[in-house]
Amino acid sequence: MKKFKLFFSGLIVIEMGLVLAACSSNSELSQAKTQTMNTYVSNEISTLDSSKYGDTTSSEVLQNSMEGLYRFDKNNKAILAGATSVKHSKDQRVYTFDLRKNAKWSNGDPVTATDYVTAWRRTVDPKNSSLDSDSYAIIKNGTKITQGKAPVNSLGIKALGKYKLQITLAYPIPYLPEILEGAQFYPQNTKLVKKLGSKYGTSSKNLVYNGPFTVTGWTGSNLKWVYKKNPNYWNKKDIALNKVNVQVVQTPSTGVNLFRSGQLDYAALTSDFVKQYEKNPNFHTRITPTNGYLSFNIKKKVTGNVHIRRAISQAIDKQQLVKTILHQGKAANGIVASDFITDQSTGKDYRQDAGDLVTYNPKNARKEWNLGKKELSKEKINLELLTSDVDDSKRVGEFIQSNLMKNLPGLNLTVKSIPLKSRLANTTNHNYDFVFGTWQPSYEDPLDFLTVGGLFNLQPDYHNDNFWHQIDMAKTTYATNPKKRLQALINAENQLIKKDAFAAPLYQAGVSYLLNKKVTGFQLSPYGNVAYYWNVKIK
Repeated sequence: MKKFKLFFSGLIVIEMGLVLAACSSNSELSQAKTQTMNTYVSNEISTLDSSKYGDTTSSEVLQNSMEGLYRFDKNNKAILAGATSVKHSKDQRVYTFDLRKNAKWSNGDPVTATDYVTAWRRTVDPKNSSLDSDSYAIIKNGTKITQGKAPVNSLGIKALGKYKLQITLAYPIPYLPEILEGAQFYPQNTKLVKKLGSKYGTSSKNLVYNGPFTVTGWTGSNLKWVYKKNPNYWNKKDIALNKVNVQVVQTPSTGVNLFRSGQLDYAALTSDFVKQYEKNPNFHTRITPTNGYLSFNIKKKVTGNVHIRRAISQAIDKQQLVKTILHQGKAANGIVASDFITDQSTGKDYRQDAGDLVTYNPKNARKEWNLGKKELSKEKINLELLTSDVDDSKRVGEFIQSNLMKNLPGLNLTVKSIPLKSRLANTTNHNYDFVFGTWQPSYEDPLDFLTVGGLFNLQPDYHNDNFWHQIDMAKTTYATNPKKRLQALINAENQLIKKDAFAAPLYQAGVSYLLNKKVTGFQLSPYGNVAYYWNVKIK
């Protein structure tokens, strides 16, 4: 009788499996016919006002429903989108764009030069407290305006006609197309901004769209919304998807389960799931330019010692960290990411030109460690490593703790894991010895890694004249000389990372996900954090 029950139970499981398979097959057929994709994000939308957003989810929604002067193509290269042509002055500071005359908002209004002026001025206006206003440092008077030292209308942007836009830069910028692709540089419908005021972008109804999709169903606080193909989009003939159903799923395991049951076509994977699914036919992975790194408090006596910093930088087995803890990504030996920036003068990847600056070298690490201990007159050194309290960060912290205490005699290292908000506050207030963090670039240029890059307190604390001179030359004198600019950037990185060890590169993060095999054309942004749907088609 017991055997019969087991056999009968097996039949039920098999039959249920057949039913689920049939349902899944029918669902896939329906999706292909209607060109509908089901997906998710890990956090809710904060706002759809491109002057006020500051989170990844809002950025993803904006990038799928709006369009600026440039857009990333299927190879993640910035190409003209909202503009049809561009000319620049000899000194590469003044750019004139001819806007696309067939570009319209979803309500039928034309997208005009004034709409760009409206949006950009709103973003730099101090009264709007934009989280992205610092991006406008590249535009003439951008920094002065955000600091309240110049009027908003002095920003380097002018409407020369209905479809002609002029932009004046603070200094020449080789990476201008990539940075202008960002959501903080999108236009805004001037009439709607004036009509709605503070309500602009607070729900999907309080907005009009000029991108591939419109957004419906977002009330301002709910956890589900829909992208619908925009019938007024100038390039609608190349948009295959009719609909994308989006929901918020904050727990990675829930996302995986929804994917396995056929309710989602896409599910991002944390490191916990990479090994489990790496041989699954729906598994995809890629390396991103996001950095995992250590940043030191050079105002503290111990971590203010260059030999101590160099020792720590060389005492961590980064290859093993990637292999055993992260299961994705790759070790990093410089602060500027590899396979991300192609240099204009050589045609090679920047990292290839700059070479490896800091590799795992426990013998040399101990040599530097002993020099540091001698200068500090210490045999025993106590340090604290600060990390956020998410699982991956805590595991990385524990790995670093083990490596350093093994390779650096006399070190006692504790790991303090606290919420991200508190970790950021501690670093701002210099309440740390050294900190582990990750940082994602904003544009494809070494300057972003060398002058922002998550390098805590770089501007106020790091006073090396050679470094800042090289950075200044790369921004100004050599801005239009690719060969000399490259050498200045390499010199700056060598000074910052190899000689002074202000920060220690650890790895470039990987991103892994499951994707329904029926989905083609799906892509992530060059930075690996935002999903693009405009090239997607369901087979």
